[in-house]
Amino acid sequence: MIRIMSIDQDQAWIERLLNRSQLNLEDVNRTVEQIILNVKNLGDLALIDYSKTLDKVSIKTFRIQDEEINQAYQRINPELLSYLESAKRNIENYHQMQIMESFRIEKDDGSIIEQIVKPIERVGIYVPGGTASYPSTVLMNAIPAKIAGVKKIVMITPPSPQGIKDSILVAAKLAGVDEIYQVGGAHGIAALTYGTDQIPKVDKIVGPGNVYVAVAKRMVSGHVGIDMVAGPSEIAILADETGNPEWIAADMMSQAEHDKLSAAILVTTSSALATQVKEAMIRQIETLPRKEIISSSVSNYGGIIVTNTLEEAKEMINRIAPEHLEIMTKNALIDAKDINNAGAIFIGSYTPEPVGDYFAGPNHTLPTSGTARFQSALSTFDFLKRTSLVYYSKEALKRDRKAIVGLANEEELNAHAHAVNIRF
Repeated sequence: MIRIMSIDQDQAWIERLLNRSQLNLEDVNRTVEQIILNVKNLGDLALIDYSKTLDKVSIKTFRIQDEEINQAYQRINPELLSYLESAKRNIENYHQMQIMESFRIEKDDGSIIEQIVKPIERVGIYVPGGTASYPSTVLMNAIPAKIAGVKKIVMITPPSPQGIKDSILVAAKLAGVDEIYQVGGAHGIAALTYGTDQIPKVDKIVGPGNVYVAVAKRMVSGHVGIDMVAGPSEIAILADETGNPEWIAADMMSQAEHDKLSAAILVTTSSALATQVKEAMIRQIETLPRKEIISSSVSNYGGIIVTNTLEEAKEMINRIAPEHLEIMTKNALIDAKDINNAGAIFIGSYTPEPVGDYFAGPNHTLPTSGTARFQSALSTFDFLKRTSLVYYSKEALKRDRKAIVGLANEEELNAHAHAVNIRF
């Protein structure tokens, strides 16, 4: 079960938590590299083989037809459909505010400087399958792309002997996905990168997946754009003595149930609360279906860190740079202002992390493994390109000639200077 640590006495364990992303991936790297090479060279033949060997599904046609999507609409529970529609509206409203504008500056000498903002043309969305089959991920990845104006949104998701979940197909149609293909894993990422006879090549790939998907995205980055290399899910909670131990325990386990590699960390100023949270987790875990996954996660990648002061606790949160952060302190809104590194912040005792996962509107595709120090949540910005436009008149170039030539000569790029001087 989860370990209670003192910030003064357990530095070795704390450093282990901070370095939670440093996994040995040599075997995974070799496997993924071979998979990508096979798909690049063999196309659909490789996909058919990997679907049979890895997904245990014999499949020759990867595209999901409109008839299957319409049948999913007929079968889905109307109440669940209404939940998806409400979540869609919230996500749209939030991401609509992120639209980036072009701008143009015209000077008296006739020169023009302009920023042109245009959408990426083709985007691929990866949606996990199996036990991690999430319609919310479809909405969170496709809706910002649609708002940005992406012309073609292609979704891939692993095949299943039972077929693709109705809620996944319905969410895709609600969000405006253009084409759906039942292919997953590293081979699916390779297919989106290089294209096959059946699956179109895209310009950028977004969406979470297992370690093979994450490594594949990292390897193809440069051939295509990617959103981020996402690791296992994680939550950190900042709490003082006013925190409710039962609720904190429940919230920590809500992320620990994702994966045996998930991280759940409480940072608190209260030793009493630390003990109460641990006891609550021991009780509550017995009532949860995924208790084995939770137990493994919190034992290996979880921890309760007790600090001496609230300032010390906030410094620790900034070092952790968690994917999800909940703040349950006396002055949570004020304390949030001291947090620089977190993917998403949830304030107060009545804002558990699942509010953000499913419904509030901000994106749930977030930076993991400490990358919140320099990376942001998926947004409309991820689907937009910014191109600069520059126009100089003869008068403008004459005015700036000396400075441009001087800088070019300083860098010993004489042909640069010549390209300016030749015009005079």
